[in-house]
Amino acid sequence: MKIKQILTAIALTLCILSAAVVFTLNFRPLYYMDIHHFNLPENTGYSEEEIRENYDTLIDYNSVFYRGELEFPTLTMSEEGRIHFVEVKRIFVFIQAVLLPLSLLGSILGILSLKKQKPAYLRLTSVLTLALPVILGALIAMNWDQFFVLFHKLFFNNDYWIFDADTDPIILLLPDGFFMHCALMILALIVIASLLCFVIYRRLSRRPEICSN
Repeated sequence: MKIKQILTAIALTLCILSAAVVFTLNFRPLYYMDIHHFNLPENTGYSEEEIRENYDTLIDYNSVFYRGELEFPTLTMSEEGRIHFVEVKRIFVFIQAVLLPLSLLGSILGILSLKKQKPAYLRLTSVLTLALPVILGALIAMNWDQFFVLFHKLFFNNDYWIFDADTDPIILLLPDGFFMHCALMILALIVIASLLCFVIYRRLSRRPEICSN
């Protein structure tokens, strides 16, 4: 496999991973369903409308297009909580900022490879994208709580992510189970993309005029 095929596969893999994260972040129906799944109005004392309003504010804040500070409509927030959300936003903005150029790069390289009848990059993309769900899926299955803690220790150099509900009541609206559902959704999207790449590769490679090397 030539270097262009490998670079194409890497670009497409990063694009798929970023797209899965961005899509899940903005897929608000997942949280809306979890409001009822975790009985948040009953367990927190906030109305469903208030819960949605504060959650939507948080998601809007994490958008690459949002300018300004985070201000919850009805919830208080500590300085440590504000710092943590700033750090979270930086991660999401980075992912969103690299998604478009990676998509363009992957698309250009992919089109050039297909024009030259070389779809092997799709096979490598399928393998690369499937490796992450297998590894992370195994860690999540073994111990979600430990994985959740390890994730925060890797991405944050402080303990501001450990919220006190008295000073940062937003934590009451974000149960651990919701984050697990987000992780599972991201993994599911990646697996689907991996399988799609493999199916396309198989179909193209069966054509007599296509060379997969």
